[in-house]
This record gives sequence, C-alpha cells and structure tokens, in this order.
Amino acid sequence: MRDYKKDFPIFADKKNESLIYFDNAATAQRPQKVLDALENFYKSDNANPLRGLYDLSVRATEAYQKSRATIASFVGAAQAEEIIFTRNASESLNLVAYTYALSNLREGDEIVVSVMEHHSNILPWQMAAQKTGAKLVWLECDKETGAIPQAEYNKINAKTKIVAITHVSNVLGTTNPIKEIAALAHKNGAVIVVDGAQALPHIAVNVQDLDADFYAFSGHKFCGPTGIGGLYGKRELLEKMPPFLRGGEMIEYVTREGATWAEVPAKFEAGTVNVGGAVGMAAAAEYLQEIGMENIARHDNELCALLVQKMSEIPHVNIVGNKDGAKRCGIVTFTIDGVHPHDISSILDTEKIAIRAGHHCAQPLGQHLGVPATARASLYFYNTAEEVDIFCQKLARVREWAGYKD
Repeated sequence: MRDYKKDFPIFADKKNESLIYFDNAATAQRPQKVLDALENFYKSDNANPLRGLYDLSVRATEAYQKSRATIASFVGAAQAEEIIFTRNASESLNLVAYTYALSNLREGDEIVVSVMEHHSNILPWQMAAQKTGAKLVWLECDKETGAIPQAEYNKINAKTKIVAITHVSNVLGTTNPIKEIAALAHKNGAVIVVDGAQALPHIAVNVQDLDADFYAFSGHKFCGPTGIGGLYGKRELLEKMPPFLRGGEMIEYVTREGATWAEVPAKFEAGTVNVGGAVGMAAAAEYLQEIGMENIARHDNELCALLVQKMSEIPHVNIVGNKDGAKRCGIVTFTIDGVHPHDISSILDTEKIAIRAGHHCAQPLGQHLGVPATARASLYFYNTAEEVDIFCQKLARVREWAGYKD
C-alpha cells in the first residue's frame, strides 16, 4: 500500500513530528478529504435542513440525504431509509434498547450478551432487563483464543428475545461469526443487535449478508468526525418501534392531545440534525472505499501479525488473547510484568508513541480474563512496519525505564 499518512494533515503538524499513533481503536485520524468536506459544507451549504424552502436550506437537505445514501451503501443496507443518524454507536445501542427492547421484552425473557462487550453494549441491556424483568445471559469467551466456544451458543434458545454482540472486540480483536449467530438467533425467534464500531473501520460489512437486525457504528472510528454515528435497522422493525427522542422534525402532526410520527428514519432524528457530521462521515466512507476495504483488511492483518511476532520476542511482555496477529483486526492488548498499564502508556508517550491503557470500557471482560487493566496498541492502514519496529524497540526498554534491572 502507498504511504497514506500523507493524506492526514495531523501527521505533518510540527507538534506531532515523529508521532507513532497506535490508538486507532479509540479514534482514527481524519484525512484531508474529510476535512475538506466539512469545511466546504460549512462554507457553502450551511443551513437548517429539512425545514427551509430557500435554496441554501435545500442544498443542506440534499447534502444530508446524499450522506445517508452513501452510508447505506457503505454498510450494505437495502435502502437509505434504514440508516438512522445518531451521535455515536452508544446512542445507537441505547436507541434500540429504549425503543425496541422496552416495547417487546417481558418478564422471563432473556437477553444474550457476550462477556467481551464494550460497556455501551452492556449498560443499555442491563437497563432493559431491570425495567422489564428480563434476564441477562452471558456468553463466555476462551481466555487463550478470545473466541466464544461453540457450546456457549446453546444459551441462545426459545427464551432468548435479543442477542447483543460485538462484531469485533475492542480488547481482544476477536471477530465474531455474526452471520452464524444471526441465523441461530432468528431460528429461536430473537433479533440480533450488533456493535459494529470496531469492525466497520477494518473489514467489509454487508448488513444484509450478515442478516443483522440492527447494526451500530461511530463515524470517528473510520476517519469521520466525532459526534456522528449511525444505526442500521431493518425497515420492518424500525416501522414498529416508537420514537427515541421527541421534538422538531420527527412528527407528522401535533395537536394539544397528542401527535403522530414522521416516517422512518425521520421518526428517530428529533431536532436540528448534524448535517456537517453526516457529510464528513460520508466522505470518510468514500475515502475508505477508494482504498478498498479488502486492502485495508489485508494491510491491518499483516501489520498486526508482525507486531505480535515482535512483541512475543520481548521478555516480560504478555499478549492478552489470541497470539495470531492476523486474527486480531489490528488490536493488540498486553501487559508488562511489574509495570502498570498507565505507566506503560505514560513512558511510551515520552517517546512520542500514543497507545491506550486502562479497562477499555470492558470491565466484565477484564474480570473474566483476570487482568483488570491492560495496555492496547491498535493499528490502522496508515501505520507502517517501520513504526512497528520503533514501537517494539521502545517497548523492550519500558521495564528498564520503569526502574527494573533485568
């Protein structure tokens, strides 16, 4: 692959000279194409969309709807109306929990979630269970491979009404077999809600092929702006769900006694919408499609395999989960004997290396693995083998810099 780092102005900034950015699972950087799309919208087409009949408002509306169509194509939705714009994946998952789950769950029903979920795909279901009397059922994962053993899927049965599962774990990098899990959920009369925040940046996603009922994502994970994300939902399900928020533009008609709702997706997009964010996220999707998701996946897997290989050769470094870097979607979580993950991150920061440390909003997984805090290096298509070499050279000295003699 060519040097894509040149597409990202942040790496040319003098403040970031020699920066090795290995925190892509938290947020990716933005290419010039996305920055240009944002600037051009606010310079030339900015107006309140959907409401005005004047030319500028019409252009803003067209930009918003075009962005929806672009994102629908990016995730493989059957129609643009199946895409709801939200602030992020967390809001998307909450939308499903507050509208679909609270309307359909009853006491004794079961919600199946995996232990590797981000808190954003746990807390909404805990809320739904508490309010309806449903029960949370946990799918455990193998501590060595990071995969969910086949026997665990027997927990999806006639009592199951919702299966909430991540496509790619933000800690282990595990890619779950969503298509097979969806088939099992549907066989038992359940719907599947997929957290796609970590998958969409790295692999080609087609929600129709996966047969996902709902698929949540965040724009900033795949080079788009922060504060914009989306929810894919099957049209027939969205039609039956009540609104999440109430306010302007999500209504058809209002009286003193009540209201009727606008059609999908407007029903779920109350108030003035984030047109600039939608435009930026669509530009990010187009940028990734120009590179080719298959090329991104190949690069990320090869580079991650190299990273895991080199890290495995460093004494006192312990990789958490699967040791096959090609199966980690660019995510490598690790510990170093005797050095707290926060100290690992701080020490590497002095060497101009950015990684993440902590529980990664996945505390149940940390408890399951027996490692409440870890360090995480996460790669993307603009990272290089040279950066991996430098990172591992510095990583090998962390214990020394922390005061150890061995």
